[in-house]
Amino acid sequence: MISCRELTKRFGAFSAVDNLSFEVAPGSICAFLGPNGAGKSTTVKMLTGLVAPTSGEAIVCGLDVHRDSLAIKRKIGVLPEDLGLFDDLTVEEHLELTGRLYGLSRDMTAARTTQLLRALNLTDGRDTFAGHCSHGMRKKTAFAMVLLPNPEVLFLDEPFEAIDPVTSKIMHEMLVLIATRGVTVFLTSHILSVVERIAHQIVIIRGGKMVWNSSAEELPASLEELYFDLAESPATGELEWLGSARS
Repeated sequence: MISCRELTKRFGAFSAVDNLSFEVAPGSICAFLGPNGAGKSTTVKMLTGLVAPTSGEAIVCGLDVHRDSLAIKRKIGVLPEDLGLFDDLTVEEHLELTGRLYGLSRDMTAARTTQLLRALNLTDGRDTFAGHCSHGMRKKTAFAMVLLPNPEVLFLDEPFEAIDPVTSKIMHEMLVLIATRGVTVFLTSHILSVVERIAHQIVIIRGGKMVWNSSAEELPASLEELYFDLAESPATGELEWLGSARS
């Protein structure tokens, strides 16, 4: 469902993503992990057609992302880290707009909107303007917008960050459910405890290069231990003066 073949993105002499190759099977949840600046967001932008690769190939839903970007956009849902909501539209109006943009009938949009609002505990806030919503409500609204067209593949950039535990639980349980129904999920996250519970595949990059790719069952240790072994550790040994006796 998702295939990267020697995918590379350079900005001048800097390689943000360097020769990345991996595949994600249909109906699986792939966690794409790495420290800040590792190249995760750039990779997601290439996989969703927002940024052209310098070299290499990205295939999503059997289509070349660079050559068939418009066709692919009809098959995927993208949750960006900044959410991209309009402050002067209500929660429900965001979903109505999404339905129109994807060419869904008014009746289908209304039915799906009602179901998604109920599933995400947003029914009581459906008439709230996005500019007045809490961060959790905004995140759930954007998540509902992504799900409404019933995409084949979901790309989620930091979906669990800065939300309360209840919202996080609702979202990750929905991801597990739709994956069992054949939807492919590709997500970035720093919340390793959630990732370890729901992911089928773990890909870790550092400095634009892939340093790990396996199924969750093949992890040699806990995900947290593996991640910190592979990610660059801070030089905390240089801070021996912290907490020491003061003269």
